Amino acid sequence: MLPEGPAFENLSVLKLPPFAPELNSSERLWEWMREHDLSNKAFSGYENIVDCCCEAWNNLCSEAGRLFSLCSRDWAVIQ
Repeated sequence: MLPEGPAFENLSVLKLPPFAPELNSSERLWEWMREHDLSNKAFSGYENIVDCCCEAWNNLCSEAGRLFSLCSRDWAVIQ
């Protein structure tokens, strides 16, 4: 439950629909990693899956501009 007034003056709460993966930034990150680093691979086991996901994440994090653009939303900018 959210407090009546804002707990922080520099924070705004945006209420999103309960099921809206297109609005969830993490879904866009997974989509990009699947398309660029994780597609068309046969994994040998759980550890290989984890290693490939970590490598894909590190590749994405090395591109700060891309990471920012994937997580940004024009409609979520509050001024």
